[in-house]
Amino acid sequence: MMKKVSHLTQVTLLLAVFFAFDKVIAIFRQVVINRQFGLSPELDAFNAANNLPDLLYALISGGALSIAFIPILSEVLTRSGREDAWKLFSRITNLAFLVTAVFSVVFALLADQLVGWKLGVAPGFTEAQQHLVANLMRLNLIATLIFSLSGLVMAGLQANQHFLLPAMAPLLYNTGQIFGAMILAPAKGYIIGTITLPAFGYGVRGLVYGVIIGAILHISIQIPALIKYGFKWSASLGLKTIEVKKVLYLMGPRIMTMMFIQFIFIARDNLASIFQGGVTLLTNGWMLMQVPETLIGTAIGTALLPTLSEQFSRTDKEGFQATVQRASQVLVAVTLPVAAILAAGMRPVLGMAFQFGETATDQLLLVFQAFLVGLTANSLIEVAARSFYARQNARIPLLVSFLNALLFIGFASLLRVYINVTGIALAISISYTCEVILLFYLLKKRMAINIHLGNTLLRACLAALAGGAVCWLVMQIPSYGLNSLMLSAGAMLLGLCVAVPFIRGELKTLIKL
Repeated sequence: MMKKVSHLTQVTLLLAVFFAFDKVIAIFRQVVINRQFGLSPELDAFNAANNLPDLLYALISGGALSIAFIPILSEVLTRSGREDAWKLFSRITNLAFLVTAVFSVVFALLADQLVGWKLGVAPGFTEAQQHLVANLMRLNLIATLIFSLSGLVMAGLQANQHFLLPAMAPLLYNTGQIFGAMILAPAKGYIIGTITLPAFGYGVRGLVYGVIIGAILHISIQIPALIKYGFKWSASLGLKTIEVKKVLYLMGPRIMTMMFIQFIFIARDNLASIFQGGVTLLTNGWMLMQVPETLIGTAIGTALLPTLSEQFSRTDKEGFQATVQRASQVLVAVTLPVAAILAAGMRPVLGMAFQFGETATDQLLLVFQAFLVGLTANSLIEVAARSFYARQNARIPLLVSFLNALLFIGFASLLRVYINVTGIALAISISYTCEVILLFYLLKKRMAINIHLGNTLLRACLAALAGGAVCWLVMQIPSYGLNSLMLSAGAMLLGLCVAVPFIRGELKTLIKL
């Protein structure tokens, strides 16, 4: 008889499906952008201009506040009902928007100095590039203001165990960016069949206009769910209320944690700005690694937080530990072979998609492979960090993220001397691996949550070795006229088929999450 799929598994699969759609669209967006601009100074400027707006969004709404917000909102929802939960939601949203607006104005006024500063965004760029980065950054801050609301809407709906429309929102965000890349940016219209698309010729600024349009679509798609769940906005801040104080108390360390996380990416581009096309190579390599990480790690982690928060509220320690352990086993078992197979088989895909030329494609492959070294660690962090936040402990993730940032600077400064931008990517993978090991150690010591992987790690390594080796061997076979993409897809599929038997126990565990 078929086993009933758990609610958490249903949510995870739902998120994975929509994340998959989102990543397909995101890759298409990146292909369009990269083919249009290549490894150009303009595209480097566009990628670098995202850093500080992304930092602001991550600190307030996107990462810091939403992660700190969900456990408290879930607690209020469980104990006091939806009306009080929406009051708390309104107060936090009002506060987040005001803070984001103030910082956006400051960043806009100081943009040129923040870009050109030796420890700033892109000190290695030319003066013209730095000026372009500053102007693009000011435009990006408009989208950040919109996201300051939209990110919290996602958190509020997820606390209500509604995941569908928040999962659809990134699809529309990417759609807006594609509109910018295909309509607003080009000087000459794209030809699709017999149709020639209009072209506004805004160049790289058209990409930022697309980001703004995408942000508007991102929040708009979620409004019907707010109405469905009876949202009523209130104009207060409620700084003296207990619930708001609890959110801010939890948010303080989370802000610092996100600052250290985003600092890594600002430092990454700072270190890479001396290499022609280095920022773009790292941006694309990270984006490609984020495809499996999002489909596996983020999908499970996003579905996990409300469940862990509820288990903590009910003081269900056994259920909490079992949930974290099963999720960790699944992530290790799946991500290790996936990383090995992608590293062995992706070269033809990268060449066809980005069309950078042989040398630049080889560079992109090396950067991608260096990021894949940290795929398992990045996925496990999604679970490990949320385990602390669900228990309303943000101090330990703060400490560990600070140490991670220090490790990255040390590794990246050393490795870039020997292997250029690939060394910077590898430094991120090494530092995140150290971070997740320390998080699980502290989870055991401080929270008495002891995670046993059992034989999962051994089976996952065997699956990675077998699947990666088979994929690599197939890729060495002369194609005899067979399309290289078909050979690549066949090699990776065969590698996956070889890997699955080693980890079928963990795949069955996924149903019980």
